[in-house]
Amino acid sequence: MLKSTSNKLLLAFAVLAFASCSKKTEKSSVTGWNYNDKTQGGFYVAKPKDVKTGPGLVFVQGGTFTMGATQEDVMGDWNNTPRRVTVNSFFIDKTEVANVHYREYLHWLENVFSDPQFDAVIQGAKPDTLVWRSELAYNEPYVEYYFRHPSYNYYPVVGVTWKQAHDFCIWRTDRVNELQLIKSGFQKPNVLKTELNAGGSENFNTKSYLMGEYVGIPSKPKNKKYALMDAQGRPRNTVNFEDGVLFPDYRLPTEAEWEYAALGYVSQNPQPRKNQKNRGEELIANKQIYSWKNDGFDNLRATAHGAWQGAFLANFKRGNGDYMGTAGGLNDRSAIPASVTSFFPNGFGLYNMSGNVNEWVADVYRPTTNIEEKDLNPYRGNVFKKVDMSGGQGNLRDSLGRIKEIPESDSVLANRRNYQHAYAKDNLDGDALSKVGYDYGVTTLISDKARVIKGGSWDDMPYWLSPGTRRFLEEDESSSTIGFRCAMTHYGGPEGTSSKLENGNFFPKARQKR
Repeated sequence: MLKSTSNKLLLAFAVLAFASCSKKTEKSSVTGWNYNDKTQGGFYVAKPKDVKTGPGLVFVQGGTFTMGATQEDVMGDWNNTPRRVTVNSFFIDKTEVANVHYREYLHWLENVFSDPQFDAVIQGAKPDTLVWRSELAYNEPYVEYYFRHPSYNYYPVVGVTWKQAHDFCIWRTDRVNELQLIKSGFQKPNVLKTELNAGGSENFNTKSYLMGEYVGIPSKPKNKKYALMDAQGRPRNTVNFEDGVLFPDYRLPTEAEWEYAALGYVSQNPQPRKNQKNRGEELIANKQIYSWKNDGFDNLRATAHGAWQGAFLANFKRGNGDYMGTAGGLNDRSAIPASVTSFFPNGFGLYNMSGNVNEWVADVYRPTTNIEEKDLNPYRGNVFKKVDMSGGQGNLRDSLGRIKEIPESDSVLANRRNYQHAYAKDNLDGDALSKVGYDYGVTTLISDKARVIKGGSWDDMPYWLSPGTRRFLEEDESSSTIGFRCAMTHYGGPEGTSSKLENGNFFPKARQKR
């Protein structure tokens, strides 16, 4: 009996020892203290993980490419001089934002801000359907029906200004993250009912939530997969950004990101990297004119043999008065914008990066920007801001529920080396290096409100379908030929969301001779 009892005790100790060994505690390499241990400070550290691909997005692995013109500058603009740049990995929408997506946005605004005091918010978000109107053309049916008729649900939204597209991205970030918190169990589902019942400023905003200015209806996750602990080891019902639960911000792509994604060069790599041992190639032609792969020569039709040989690869205007060919043999089958999944996707799986509608990108337009811009993630348009703390904690939100921000003070930035001005849209304008100035309305139509548009449209000749071409429009204006798609920053290693590859190269430890 004594022997049997001792055997059981030994077995129990062995199980406990195995369990303690199998659950290895992560330690700080600088202090030796345990992470995620309430007895040693309770500093919670989430396991490193890749950013998940958000709804509607496609992962684009970054790299170097020649940005700018790939054919003769027939317009004589001299605004897209080729130069070599690198963009880091990012996400971008598979398609242009469609009418139904934008109507979803308006539906949310009309319910959350139904109080008459917010009428300007709702009216300010609506697209301008009068962009279809012409004094010498009968386009009134498009004025009335293009945005709202079900037949056009998945056609790209047009008549949207740059500012409206920018606000849509903010709204989309908040709706995706709000749903993420509900699915993870950190917010109760009935928070949506409260919000959509004239919630006004008490609506979910990602930054407001992370700063503790928005509470909602907190809940503790029932699924242990999402459980988070505080310093005392008790379950948390709020999420911090470093927990890795929330998505990064949706935003407009930079011009460099958009152009890189449009070219889809990944499809030309004969041996892409798939693991640590397989390095991959660095072969690329960089002579592609349109957004589809170059099959020996770049024309506007499919060249592969088969049933679709000769089919048009984009929605554009062939020449004066020719928008879709002749009856019984229509070529692109679209007189105006086509549905967002029409035509063939490019190397990254993106639709209509050439043709259909031009697209807003984030950049402020300058014809000489490419001379001064950085060669890693180039972008013009920064205005560096900070949270407006003048109202004190608990009063940091504006009437829309968003955190109030103000530009940083140049006097505070005077001793910085990397930047000294909060307002960087006009950086290097009129200085000794660029020797250019922009006197809007007098000598030029360019101002700090001029935003870049890319890609060509249903109403453009083939020249504008090349990703390297660029034009501009004021950020508060719109057109029947301009839409947009969203992007998102990819955090972590650049090689992909499904890849287990780490950042940098790793080599096996060599055996040391004694």
